[in-house]
Amino acid sequence: MGSSSYLLQTLGLLLLCCTVAANKVPLANAKYKDPKEPLGVRIKNLMSHMTLEEKIGQMVQVERVNATTEVMQKYFVGSVFSGGGSVPKPYISPEAWVNMVNEVQKKALSTRLGIPIIYGIDAVHGHNTVYNATIFPHNVGLGVTRDPGLVKRIGEATALEVRATGIQYVFAPCIAVCRDPRWGRCYESYSEDHKIVQQMTEIIPGLQGDLPTGQKGVPFVAGKTKVAACAKHFVGDGGTLRGMNANNTVINTNGLLGIHMPAYHDAVNKGVATVMVSYSSINGLKMHANKKLITGFLKNKLKFRGIVISDYLGVDQINTPLGANYSHSVYAATTAGLDMFMGSSNLTKLIDELTSQVKRKFIPMSRIDDAVKRILRVKFTMGLFENPIADHSLAKKLGSKEHRELAREAVRKSLVLLKNGENADKPLLPLPKKANKILVAGTHADNLGYQCGGWTITWQGLNGNNLTIGTTILAAVKKTVDPKTQVIYNQNPDTNFVKAGDFDYAIVAVGEKPYAEGFGDSTNLTISEPGPSTIGNVCASVKCVVVVVSGRPVVMQPYISNIDALVAAWLPGTEGQGVADVLFGDYGFTGKLARTWFKTVDQLPMNVGDPHYDPLYPFGFGLITKPN
Repeated sequence: MGSSSYLLQTLGLLLLCCTVAANKVPLANAKYKDPKEPLGVRIKNLMSHMTLEEKIGQMVQVERVNATTEVMQKYFVGSVFSGGGSVPKPYISPEAWVNMVNEVQKKALSTRLGIPIIYGIDAVHGHNTVYNATIFPHNVGLGVTRDPGLVKRIGEATALEVRATGIQYVFAPCIAVCRDPRWGRCYESYSEDHKIVQQMTEIIPGLQGDLPTGQKGVPFVAGKTKVAACAKHFVGDGGTLRGMNANNTVINTNGLLGIHMPAYHDAVNKGVATVMVSYSSINGLKMHANKKLITGFLKNKLKFRGIVISDYLGVDQINTPLGANYSHSVYAATTAGLDMFMGSSNLTKLIDELTSQVKRKFIPMSRIDDAVKRILRVKFTMGLFENPIADHSLAKKLGSKEHRELAREAVRKSLVLLKNGENADKPLLPLPKKANKILVAGTHADNLGYQCGGWTITWQGLNGNNLTIGTTILAAVKKTVDPKTQVIYNQNPDTNFVKAGDFDYAIVAVGEKPYAEGFGDSTNLTISEPGPSTIGNVCASVKCVVVVVSGRPVVMQPYISNIDALVAAWLPGTEGQGVADVLFGDYGFTGKLARTWFKTVDQLPMNVGDPHYDPLYPFGFGLITKPN
């Protein structure tokens, strides 16, 4: 072996030892590790130690399955997330979730600077990916309640259930103002009226904790029982052409600022930690590349100081097809003001692109520093550096009785009574608990998956009753009626069955099958088959109440004259008992429509205040009943 070769090997070994040692050596002047130091000092100090690679790593959020030891340590990844329905194993316990999140966290903590990750998940109606979590009504139902205090309590309960699984960050609330129910995400919107959506931003202090007095507009998360929230999708997602998901919102400045922007003022003022950018465009410009609105408006005018995060692969979608002209997409998004990239078709390519564009001075270093400062601000504020590792102390909060009671209350308050008998003198509701024999029918009467809708256990939602723990409408009816009342269930009875049955009355639960995002875009808005024939067969022969389980108003005009009572139940979640509570009069109906119920789809879009407003049931409508 030649001496030069030996020398090189020795040098190589020395270098390797130094690198390993550097990862372990305590930094001189590591003020960032001291919780007694002011926030600004900690951020500045940590950033002074960071290389460009470590800074860019903070800006990347990878999906759970990609968060390998190699990826976490090679790229200094700053955040990890579970995509829709991404679970370590089906039906696992909160303890197993905690262990999984901690495993990923330990990989991050073993890097040179030991910067903890923030782990995110879609918890949009409770902790909806996790088995046995409490599933609350989707936002479309919560808007009906016009009860900010209720929504705040739901935020508090959701935060506890999310923290019970070791997760510290939720991609919620959706503060879209859905202006067209043909949109597949309309159920994620509280209302077509921005004023109701603004009221409902009270879920943010529920999730994150109340801002300390005197603070306004600063990202804030109050410790280990709270989570970072995310106002989404900035901005105009609910105003797209014909309600097409991720499409183009054609709107003037007054419309944008008057309808879609107001709730962002409230969210920022309440200290929301993050804002997610929308897939959609404004007047042809993709929001992920909209510097005027992200930097000019959100960061500079609204003074938002938290993290601006992309939607999943949102940067890859700036150009079509997915990933085309990638260098331009990365440049456009970063210079527009994006701080964190959620997912990437090719992680190495994303990091190489960012690094190269900074080194070639296409992307200014100041832009990278702005992003990292925001990310660290949120991590320091929420105490991640002091408490990066989760424990099992909150496990019992997941799906607790107290949270299920809260969800049941939310169901009761979200129901809207649209019809009750042919006139006020002969109401059908509340139904008598004592009867000889009653019929329960319809596809949605005994289907927990349908009752919960999309974003439940999986991204698109499920069919059936074995997805999670909960109470179907049928089970709730059986539990509520007098023990002597015979309850007969037939999902889709024919006319002869109904006529021969000698029923006192019938409850028919029909509606939409679950969907999420673009898969829910619909041009006809009809109830799923065989819903219409079930209504026809049952209601022709017996007094009936139709309960519509749907993510939005659907076509009902053809059936109204044949049915005695009509209830909009939206997507109530796991606590179907709340439906029975009100049908049988233990509680009264109080809900008022937060969306216009159209007559025919060719009227759409049609919102309250429009000149040609001619609905089947107007915005704000809802019959009130007194409890028995």
